[in-house]
Amino acid sequence: MKKAIIVGVNVNNEENFDESFKELKGLAKACDLKVVGSLTQNLKTVNKKTYIGPGKIDSLKIFALEHEAEIIIFNNELSPLQYKNLEEALEIEVADRTLLILNIFASRARSKEAKLQVEVARLNYLLPRLVLTDENYEQQGGGSLHNKGSGEKQIDIDKRILRGRIAQLEKELDILERNRLTQRKKRAKNSIPLVSIVGYTNAGKSTLLNAFIEEFNCNSNSKTVMAKDLLFATLDTATRYIKFKDNKEIIMSDTVGFISKLPTGLIRAFKSTLSEIINSDLIVLVADISSPEVLNQIQVTLDTLQEIGVNEETPIIYVFNKADKVGLATLPNNDNKVFISAKNRLNLNLLEKEIKHALFSNWKHCKMFIPYQNGNILSYLNDKATILSSKYLDDGTMIELELSPIDYQTYIDYIWVDNKC
Repeated sequence: MKKAIIVGVNVNNEENFDESFKELKGLAKACDLKVVGSLTQNLKTVNKKTYIGPGKIDSLKIFALEHEAEIIIFNNELSPLQYKNLEEALEIEVADRTLLILNIFASRARSKEAKLQVEVARLNYLLPRLVLTDENYEQQGGGSLHNKGSGEKQIDIDKRILRGRIAQLEKELDILERNRLTQRKKRAKNSIPLVSIVGYTNAGKSTLLNAFIEEFNCNSNSKTVMAKDLLFATLDTATRYIKFKDNKEIIMSDTVGFISKLPTGLIRAFKSTLSEIINSDLIVLVADISSPEVLNQIQVTLDTLQEIGVNEETPIIYVFNKADKVGLATLPNNDNKVFISAKNRLNLNLLEKEIKHALFSNWKHCKMFIPYQNGNILSYLNDKATILSSKYLDDGTMIELELSPIDYQTYIDYIWVDNKC
């Protein structure tokens, strides 16, 4: 395991600097690096040439030698000039927060789309910093944080080839995005609302989706998703069909987690995946209530939603997960706030209630009379509507029910004449 030193500049007593620096250590760990030391500096502004002040360069170099460090990681994205100057002055491998996140994404990507998205972001990051050969780029999978895979030859090659590679990848992503759009249109045609689970990385989004799958889809073939105590455990958007016991249906989507200083290149690259959030009928924002930085993490999530273009009018339910850890699991939900424990399946019924209130308040409540010769209609309503009561008469079935506005208009001729909807 490589030994690493992490370095951060606290600009004008930056709020949440300590949490961001702590996250950097977690990111290093996720890259299989052992953090053996850290160094911080308070400055009014980051040094444009060397990130840290020139006077800190020599002490950092000595510090790295004393700890036998093999790499130094900086908490902000380094400019190409800073990168060049630091490696020359420190005579050691240099990386930054963005590169760590890119490498984590590269190692966790599973679907073709996620792999393409990560590769586009990584190449756009490397383009101003490195000159790579197109033929050797295919071999870059392991090695150092700079992806120096076995067999790679670092010779001077035209950057135009690298840009061509990026253009090719973006064309492939466009095709996948069109396929996603087709799937989205099919869902819209079926009038099933889309609920997107969003939140800070490792807040429990995937665990929540699994809880809903197991709680409400016990008779279906819906597969659970991977849920681990890791930064960015989930990169691929997982979409599952959820049918509640009263026949109300939703599509629930688990998305990539957010983090402070998430590289803008990744946000751009993941635009097709994140477009699921943009087109959501409801957003479920999951926050780890046991984290001392929960409010900041919520704000980071809201800022990211704004950055990707989510409509401000899209309703949001705030889900404070891991409430059992801090003794808040018994708090009542109010103002679109629910306290739950996804892992222990606590208060899922309260969240279900809030979701239904947000999505199905426009459902119609009425009575219908369905003649026996129209049994197919009664069968459909039993599957798609919430049947509150049934009464079998001589020539048909009288039902009291709640149903979607679309189904209400479709079967309006069967509404019982004495009923006022």
